[in-house]
Amino acid sequence: MQAFNYAKPASLSDAARAAGAADAKLLAGGQSLLGAMKLGLAAPAALVDLGGLADLKGISVSGGVVKIGAMTPHAAVAASKEVAQAIPALAALASGIGDRQVRNRGTIGGSLANNDPSADYPAAVLALGATIHTDKRTIAADDFFKGLFQTALNDGEVITAVSFPVPEKAGWQKFKQPASRFALVGVFVAKGKGGVRVAVTGAGPGVFRAKPLEDKLAANWSGAACDGVKIDAKNLNSDLHGSAEYRAALIPVLTKRAVG
Repeated sequence: MQAFNYAKPASLSDAARAAGAADAKLLAGGQSLLGAMKLGLAAPAALVDLGGLADLKGISVSGGVVKIGAMTPHAAVAASKEVAQAIPALAALASGIGDRQVRNRGTIGGSLANNDPSADYPAAVLALGATIHTDKRTIAADDFFKGLFQTALNDGEVITAVSFPVPEKAGWQKFKQPASRFALVGVFVAKGKGGVRVAVTGAGPGVFRAKPLEDKLAANWSGAACDGVKIDAKNLNSDLHGSAEYRAALIPVLTKRAVG
């Protein structure tokens, strides 16, 4: 691993200032970034550790909204009785991320900022129509994810929290790659004030909404509504774990299971 400067700021303003320096990277749980650095895939000149910012941790439920601080680890979301009561599918998703180390070190903010195409949280954020809060603004889920490891975040912008509106119904299903536990395909479905949303992770170069399934479920919220729905395999991932056609076939199957 190459040499780098390290800072652990005590305030959000200091963190944002340090993150704005040339070639600096924010460090949340480090489960993706540190691994990439060890492999030589990332070589930041400086790391800005957010671990000392207590204000970025915690979970609250109020006014039909679940708000999760960016530095809240996956294990805390999975164990939260408040999350389990308000959005059971979100707690279930968090409980199935990676292994115990990843769940206890990895954070929701870090996962979203990294935007791995097979990460779980992006599917929940997009399906639930969540809002990403930063130190500068709020970003709607539909505007946040821009492509492979790309988001709407500007250089030095820090995610502070994520707000999830509580849906009428929601479900999550993941067909995981057994070694990495990343989603070969993962589907999060939600029905709420904004209608029906179906978000897919793992199948393409980034999280996306499955419009054909949304249309069917909007007309009939039942697993049977997913039968016979065809998903276009064009632009889906194809690798040694599964072809694009295989992933396309999995999407309506997992959606049906998520609906229950």
